[in-house]
Amino acid sequence: MVGTIDAVTGAWYLLLHWWVAVFGDSVTALRLPAALALSAAAGLTTVLGERLVGARAGLLAGLLFAVLPGTSRYGQEARPYALATLLAVLATVLLVDAVRRGGWVRWVGYAATVAALGLAHLVALILVGAHAVVVLTEGPSGGRVRRFGAWSAALVPAALLLTPLVLVAREQRSRQLDWVDPARLTDVTGLPGGLAQSATVGGLVLGLAALGALRYGRPALVPGVCLALPVLLLLAVGSVVPLWVPRYLFFTVPFGCLLAGAALTLTRAARADAAPPPVTTDSDTPGTRPDRGTPQSGRLRRVWVPVRGAGLPAGLAVVALVGLMGLPDQVALRRTHEWPRSAAIDYRGAAEVVVAGRRPGDAVVYAPRDGWLFLDLGMAYHLGRSRPPTGRAEPGDAPAGPSPAADQPRDALLIRDQADRGDLWATECARPAECLAGVTRVWLVVAGRRDDPLAAVPGAKGDALRADYTVTGVWPRAGLTVALLTR
Repeated sequence: MVGTIDAVTGAWYLLLHWWVAVFGDSVTALRLPAALALSAAAGLTTVLGERLVGARAGLLAGLLFAVLPGTSRYGQEARPYALATLLAVLATVLLVDAVRRGGWVRWVGYAATVAALGLAHLVALILVGAHAVVVLTEGPSGGRVRRFGAWSAALVPAALLLTPLVLVAREQRSRQLDWVDPARLTDVTGLPGGLAQSATVGGLVLGLAALGALRYGRPALVPGVCLALPVLLLLAVGSVVPLWVPRYLFFTVPFGCLLAGAALTLTRAARADAAPPPVTTDSDTPGTRPDRGTPQSGRLRRVWVPVRGAGLPAGLAVVALVGLMGLPDQVALRRTHEWPRSAAIDYRGAAEVVVAGRRPGDAVVYAPRDGWLFLDLGMAYHLGRSRPPTGRAEPGDAPAGPSPAADQPRDALLIRDQADRGDLWATECARPAECLAGVTRVWLVVAGRRDDPLAAVPGAKGDALRADYTVTGVWPRAGLTVALLTR
């Protein structure tokens, strides 16, 4: 797919290829890289928070990031967004250290991390725009020109490495992102809930982040610009070139959590207002009132101020509250990532039905074959792992089947598979009746729950099946229906 539709994810695919060669392709093994990446990202969020706003703010930020439903989602997907998030936080930590402390080793580490970030997810490179602001505002004021030069030099290797990838991705964009609409300003309103995978949790974290940015002052500049500027840049670019996909901005979430963690360490304290001009009396004594012979003092008022190390118990309570608020979405995400959350698709259950009842010479047909459900890919994965049930069958169970060594049903209508085409969709036989000739039993897998599965198959494929086959068994599963057809 690198050469046809998905070059921007090629490095991730290569990494998964090596990972699977060592650890296998079980569900757990495929999810583990993302889980490890976001676990490390949570830890690095704590480190960045300690660098910028204090250890307790960093701790609360890391914990807050860990309990978000969005972290659970992208931490269990075999996709590059978790790795991109880890690299985005790591690059920012290295940049802050390089700007404040200098040293070529830190700049080399930053350069390598930025290059890796672009390989993991090209769109995440918009974070570099925020890093430019960090370079110009952090560190001693005397060395800004030198630091900016060092930062620019650190970006050269990434530019050389990623420019060919950008050119290839530009040619593939029409195929890869043809489903994306141009960005609109109103799209931003749904972004917090989309990234957090919970509207209430996203709204609460955004409110805390805004409070932290407003009240914490200059220490909040780095996470603030790393949160806001990528969103604004992608919105601007996405209004011209369709690129606005909310999950592309998941790498900004740790920075929002860092601002929220800073807000959770704010405490109310007394602060004196500036004293008014001194009052001169008849005795010409500065700073006394005619009716009082004492110097005038400023008024005291209670304000929210940053206090390093304050607010840990209350902050932990808020983190726990966020976790409880997101609990329903956490449970739903473990069933499906589709929307609505009730739209679970039980590929494994459908595959178990087929494995339990298959016979040599059986075929399988999918409807629909195009679209984003990927019935064939989901079934193919689980068909190789399912085992027939043991014990006595009950009504509604899959039919008793052969040993696990039985051949998998043949994909009777397949002409070119995804590997041959180099994308996510297969090519089917243009004359289904001819391709099904000689097949006596067909396992039909259709999307949705269908009382009459044959009626759900459109076009020539449906005509061929209805003309020559009869439904002899139907097994509904979540999001799918499996039917056995015989001549």
